[in-house]
This record gives sequence, structure tokens and C-alpha cells, in this order.
Amino acid sequence: MSTKKFSQSLTLKGIFIAVLTLLLLIPSAMIQNLISERQTRSNKTIATINEKWSLSQTVCGPVLVVPFTTTGLNAEQKTFTTEHKLYITPAELTVNTRLFPEKRHYGIYEAILYKSENHIRGHFAPIEQTKIANSTIHFDKAYIALTISDLRGVTKQLDFKFGGKTYAAEASGNSNFIDGKQLIINLAEGIDTNSKDGYEFDCQLNLNGSSQINFIPIGQVSKVEMAGEWKAPSFVGSFSPDYKLTDKDFTASWSVLSFNRSIPESWVDGQVGNISDISLGVNLIDTVDHYQQNMRSAKYALMFIVLTFVVFFFVEVLTKKQIHPIQYLLVGIALILFYSLLLSISEQINFAIAYLIASVATIALITTYAHSIFKNKSQTGVLALILSILYVFLYVILQLEDVALLIGSVGLFVILAIIMYLSKKINWYKPEESNDDVEEKVLTENETDETYRPKVY
Repeated sequence: MSTKKFSQSLTLKGIFIAVLTLLLLIPSAMIQNLISERQTRSNKTIATINEKWSLSQTVCGPVLVVPFTTTGLNAEQKTFTTEHKLYITPAELTVNTRLFPEKRHYGIYEAILYKSENHIRGHFAPIEQTKIANSTIHFDKAYIALTISDLRGVTKQLDFKFGGKTYAAEASGNSNFIDGKQLIINLAEGIDTNSKDGYEFDCQLNLNGSSQINFIPIGQVSKVEMAGEWKAPSFVGSFSPDYKLTDKDFTASWSVLSFNRSIPESWVDGQVGNISDISLGVNLIDTVDHYQQNMRSAKYALMFIVLTFVVFFFVEVLTKKQIHPIQYLLVGIALILFYSLLLSISEQINFAIAYLIASVATIALITTYAHSIFKNKSQTGVLALILSILYVFLYVILQLEDVALLIGSVGLFVILAIIMYLSKKINWYKPEESNDDVEEKVLTENETDETYRPKVY
């Protein structure tokens, strides 16, 4: 085969398209890195907004804390004393929470914040039989500890009712069994150890936070009910609730018993360890995370490049119109720029509208350019139809998260089947001969006839 023929062969053109497709994966990867970078900046900005308002909240308690002194003998048989604390969990804990979510904007970034009203009530069991060997329990110094992960979110003075009396809460140090700061309710007269009915408690906690609110089921029987105007909550933690969702709000309820979680009824000092992982709550997620949708769409760049190049290649083969490699390159760049356009627009407006604008602009650009190459309205129309189907197909996949893999796999299978069907019309080993080839063949045959024709004398 001559150099000219080889340069115009289907094999060489196929190799070039394959290499160009692989090269275009480089800017595709750069687009994905750009999306990740923008998402990281968004997360940092949201964290700054949350920091000024209040972080996500975790509430644990109330827990009854009773100091006690233990007496012992050292190696020299001298008496010594050590101070300890006995932590007692409620026999029953009930929490009723009402969330009031809102969105705050900082430039193009958006943070999800909330205000909450939490009614906490329950009771502690009688402790008259509580005894610790070689120790003196100071019931007159008992207090209540309520742990909150971010005290800046407390917006109203907490008045705590215990045993029929009301006490004020004061901020204290860090908790030794959960991450967060403690609110201490000092019981001025201690607790009455002669109570046969236990100790009722009740308080109203107004708490601000961001994104997520959690409760530790510290009671031997813990019941938590939440409600709020948010259509897509994510229930997080170690326990699943009974819930009801509508287009505007949600309600959820948890019921946790003592044998459902590894928290003892009482412990001394820090023997219980950190119980932060034993929680339940709600995460107010944003259902329209355009960065996630941009990243998912960018992962389909290879499919768009390959299928668009296949259309151009089929047109070139079937119509004998030569398409220059530079023209393939320009079309590929247009396909890549779609994702950059989508990202920049979706940061400003709704993702669906941004997708519509970016896809229409890209289809219009490519089809207009293709018309200048094909010089045929029907071929250009077929290309525009195929691109439109591809972009609609991609948008459907982005919306159907649960079955995206199934729909995507079936769609690609169908597309491959169509390509295989159309390609059978092409003679890959011996394409239709051009006029030059025919003339060359005729001349060759004439030369052959002259060479082997018998001479007449």
C-alpha cells in the first residue's frame, strides 16, 4: 500500500481517533480536579459560616453526678483518701425536638443552619441503696451534668427542674465520657436519699447548630422524637427511627432500651470510656449538591467523546468526506468545555437550568461546526439528534441515583448494539474504491494485456 493510501486508510484514522480520545482524558481529569477544588473551597466557606453560628450539635444527658471519698491504706499502713465521682444515668429519658432549618448564603456558597427547641424530661431511680465499699458518698454535693458539643449554640438561660425545684445551669469544663462542654446544675441541698419515687427532671433547651443534631440515648429507656420543616433528612447514628416524610417536613421517633446500647446504668470516673459513637439524630442534607452532580457527569466524558467521534467517523466513511484531525480535536475540546461551563453556571443558578443552558450551547456549537464540514442538513440533523439524546440520557442518570448504574449499563449496551449494527455495512478490509483507484486499476490491466499479448508477424 502506498503512503498516500495508508494515510487515508480506515485503520490509520481509527488509530488517530483512539489516540485523540485518550489524550482528551487529560483535560477531562483536569475538569474533575477543578470540581474537587471548588467543592473543597465550598466546604471551607460553609465551615466558616457554621463556625460563626454554631457547629453540629450532640447532646448527652442529663447525668446525675455524686462525689464520694474512698479511704484506704498505703504500703506504710497509713490511711489515705481519694476523691471520685459516681455517674448515674436516668431510668427514663424523653426528648422532644422541633427543628427550624434555614439556609445562609456567603457569596455563591450556601450553609444549612438550624434553630431547635428541645424539651428534655424523665426521672432517675431511687438511690437509697447505693453503697460503695470503704467510701463515703456525698449526696449533699450531688449535681446534674448536661453535655453539649458546642455551648455557643445555647441561646437561652437553661432552667433545670429537679425534684420539684428549679435550678440554674452553669458552664463547666470538658466531659470525661463524651466530646463536648458540660453544663452543670448544682443541687443546692443535694438529693434526698429517702425518696421512694425517684427524682423527676424537666428542662427546655434552645439550641442553635448547623447541618446535624444528635442525642446520646443515655437513659435506661430513651425515647426521642424529632420534627422539622425539611423534606430530605438523613437519619444518622447507631439506631434507625420510625419516620414519616412529606414534601415539606418530617417526623421521626426512636425508642432505645438499656440492652440496645453499651452504656451502663452507672459508673465511676471515666470507666465508661467515650460514648460519642452511640448516638442517634438527623442530618439536614442538601438534596441538590451540584458539585456531586458535576463530578458524576464529568465521569461520563469518555462516553460522549467516543460516541461523537464515532458519528463523525461513520459520516466520513459512508460519504467519503475527509474530516481533518484538527476538526476532530476541536469537536473534542468543545465536548470537554461542556463540563467547565456546567460547573461555572451551576454555582450561580439551579443545576437543572445550568445543565440545560450548557448542553444546548454545546450541541449548538458542535452541530453548527459539523454543518460546515458535512455540507448536509440531514447528516447534521442526525448528529444534533444523537447529541441531544446523549445529554438527556446523562441528565436522567444524574437524577436517578439509586438505579443510575443499571440505567447507565443498559443504555451503553443499547448504544454499542446500534454501533455494531451500523458498522456491519462497512467493508473494513476493502472499502469502496475511489475513481483514482479505478483508473489506476484499468491502467494496470492495460499494461498487463500489452505485456502478454502474442506478437503477430
